[in-house]
Amino acid sequence: MKRILAGMLLAAIALAVPGARAQSPAQSDSFTPRQREEIVAILRHALQTDPSILRDAIATLQTDEAHQQDAAARAVIGASQEALLHKSGDPIAGNPNGDVTVVEFYDVRCPYCRAMLPVVGEMLKRDHNIRLVFKDIPILGPGSVVAAKAVLAAQQQGAYQRLHDALMTGTPDIDQEVVHAAAKRLGLDWDKLQRDMADPAIQARIDTNLKMAHALQIEGTPAYVIGDQLLSGAVEIAELQAAVATARRK
Repeated sequence: MKRILAGMLLAAIALAVPGARAQSPAQSDSFTPRQREEIVAILRHALQTDPSILRDAIATLQTDEAHQQDAAARAVIGASQEALLHKSGDPIAGNPNGDVTVVEFYDVRCPYCRAMLPVVGEMLKRDHNIRLVFKDIPILGPGSVVAAKAVLAAQQQGAYQRLHDALMTGTPDIDQEVVHAAAKRLGLDWDKLQRDMADPAIQARIDTNLKMAHALQIEGTPAYVIGDQLLSGAVEIAELQAAVATARRK
């Protein structure tokens, strides 16, 4: 009975909230005004006597939405293999010839991305057959844009990974001075780095990454594409390894 009432509540939400759940005109017109009043009365009484019905209905709705988002992400991943895995110029770590590719969408200033730095490093240390592709998406303000342009520009000097690690483990309050100091410590050509940061091609690469993140409905960093799976947020190494194992079996 409780499950039936939760279903009725979801149906009521669908009728009341445009876009909450797709319905055909026949479904939305299947109740008379009197019947709708009776349904609302039943639901009101049920919620007063057992508020957990609302919790269960919301959980069901959230699960349904999560499944829809997962299916949408898998469709985009399937249709975007070349852009995701083999986009010319994308920075690569791990084994360039690995049999499984992990694509990491990240922001240099993101605290969760920073927390994942040693986790991803440990994953690569344990599994020497993983190819890691970086997708810089600066979503946390001007400092993130400066950082993303800097690491991508450092790639022109063969120093993407070194500057990436230096900035990811330093202060999150990144600006030109912070980048300059890091570049100096690493022995980079600062004048060249500045010129390359200003190159429109760098902004174009960032824009491409942001467009892909939007297509995948990535709403925060970090996010990992492994096989046909999208993992969001700071996850345990076991979850990354399980996704790699699944991709490897396929």
